Amino acid sequence: MSVSASDVGSLKLKLPATSANLGPGFDAAGLAISLYLEIDVLVATEFSIDASGRDAALCARLKNNLILDTYRDVLARHGQPVTPLAITMRNGIPLGMGCGSSAAGILAGIALAAHFGRLNWGREEILDEACRIEGHPDNVAPCWLGGMVVSAMQEGKCAAVSIAPPSGWGLILVLPDEPLSTKKARALLPEQYSRADAVFNVQRVALLTAAFAAGRGDLLAMAMQDKIHQPYRTAVCPLLDALTPLAGKHGILGVALSGAGPSVLMVVDLAADKGQIVDIIQQKSPQNIEIVQCLTEANPAQVAY
Repeated sequence: MSVSASDVGSLKLKLPATSANLGPGFDAAGLAISLYLEIDVLVATEFSIDASGRDAALCARLKNNLILDTYRDVLARHGQPVTPLAITMRNGIPLGMGCGSSAAGILAGIALAAHFGRLNWGREEILDEACRIEGHPDNVAPCWLGGMVVSAMQEGKCAAVSIAPPSGWGLILVLPDEPLSTKKARALLPEQYSRADAVFNVQRVALLTAAFAAGRGDLLAMAMQDKIHQPYRTAVCPLLDALTPLAGKHGILGVALSGAGPSVLMVVDLAADKGQIVDIIQQKSPQNIEIVQCLTEANPAQVAY
């Protein structure tokens, strides 16, 4: 996505939600989800945001807004002036729920800076910048590339591979009432792990990647197990303990924490009885929940002028 100096009047973005830290893939694997942040942007005389959808009031604020803060910061680092923008936003991504709202916001801000700041960046440069800001690639990479993405960072560059999920797999997100900050969730993790736990995760993240590539839903119950981050977050993510035993039953192929939590992601067989699955989830949940049925998103983020 390169930008010419004469073509900066408008920009449209459609960025999917994501579930990062996918099972054992801590800071390494994530999945794009069919919930979206959609943005239409025009050059203006002053900043404005007209927001609708989830958490519209938070999305519409001009201060402490992740998209605008990222936009300004990127432009400042590259010595470019800040062009005021009029933004129309439709948000379908839950905030603070482990569904990649921050990844979508960061990528949106960088894409705006690349376009309106005439940085002449392509999609690769935008992804690298997002990884630098986020500090790890597993959230921003699937948001930008679509699909199930495995990724790694080296010398400021992101290496990522997108795998198109099988068409017969669907997703269910189980959202509790209260959000959880990623900072708080990360603070619960230990500094060191045993060799046994490291090997456990290496085996399962390899199996998880192969299961997505080969369409082996029968492997997901095992492949989405983890000993690096999920066990340490159950105290603040009680849904995980309650719903993990459902993996491999009733058409629920695999269960994992979504991102850093507190939401839980379920991969389900689209041929299964969704009503039965929803009833079982409600029966097993220890708190008030919202159940969102969605799909994987295999396509990359949409960018249009």
